[in-house]
Amino acid sequence: MSSRTKMLTRRAMLAAGTAGLLGVRAKAVVSDASLRVRAAKRGMLYGTCAGSYQLRDGEFADVLAYEANAMVPEYELKRDTLEPRPGVFDFSGADALTDFAHAHGMKMRGHTLVWYAANPPWLEAAVTAAKNEAVFADYIASVMGRYRGRIASWDVVNEAVWPQDGRSDGLRDCCWLRRFGPGYIDSAFDAARRADPSAQLVYNDWGCEGAERWNDDFRKHTLKLLEGMKKRGVPVDAYGMQGHFRAYRPGGTLDASKLKAFLAEIRALGYRLVVSELDVDDDGGPADAKVRDAKVADITARFLAPVMESGICDAILTWGLTDRYLRGKIIPQDMWISLPRKLPLDASLRRKDMWWALAKAFR
Repeated sequence: MSSRTKMLTRRAMLAAGTAGLLGVRAKAVVSDASLRVRAAKRGMLYGTCAGSYQLRDGEFADVLAYEANAMVPEYELKRDTLEPRPGVFDFSGADALTDFAHAHGMKMRGHTLVWYAANPPWLEAAVTAAKNEAVFADYIASVMGRYRGRIASWDVVNEAVWPQDGRSDGLRDCCWLRRFGPGYIDSAFDAARRADPSAQLVYNDWGCEGAERWNDDFRKHTLKLLEGMKKRGVPVDAYGMQGHFRAYRPGGTLDASKLKAFLAEIRALGYRLVVSELDVDDDGGPADAKVRDAKVADITARFLAPVMESGICDAILTWGLTDRYLRGKIIPQDMWISLPRKLPLDASLRRKDMWWALAKAFR
């Protein structure tokens, strides 16, 4: 049997096995019913974050390959993991994820190159003492250079907006801003374009999804940042909208009309859109899991309606595919019942209402 025949046979077995695993809706589960296929029919990607440790769970790895056609490392492309000591890199986790993605026909996203958080302990002092922008430009060249042509989309700068810091431009007070001024953002994108001219370069952030007054400030300053970069010719291709919601706690409300207007502004500026980290926290909800699942799905659907209507969305990634790993490790089966339910699949890898909300959005 050829390797290709073996792969096709394995996929057929996986489709059949998944249909059995998801029994309650088995009649709707056919070989082409995965989220990756539903997204592809819309010319889009469905993906998820993952950690290399999760690939050791063969059951999950099969379902990951079946459901997703895009993947982003949860933490193994963040600088504290990649460069624990100056000039000493550990690409093992990111390499494993990238190899898995390419073996299963999945696109890879890179997250993230320049961020105020998840940095190694030595970095802030190095930034403060830096003579020039090589402290991040060389890093971008090294990391993107390694994965040139293999990682299709990068979150180049992450979470640079924070109006609560009180600056007139709405930018976050961080070591990058203090040392290099607002120009560090432009320079990071310029370095990224040099490192991989073909990659999609994304500015990634949160705070523009919600309905609160502070979300209005976030939207205003984010649009100001993106408009300025567009005028200056900074090579930004897309806006990454994270999409973290809370079903039962303050700060998780959604105003579809405000979101629709914001996305219209993004479209008018000529940017594409990536939903980069979608999840809905059910903490504080009732004991009945069915009620929480329905609430999570409702928020997901109401969020994705204006996203899909915008006509500019290339990909929707959830921040995890299954609740099984929400505590950052493989959880013993006897503890699954106590896990939060914020992702498309439960800890047993069964499809929840959120999965069906995603499937409907791709319809």
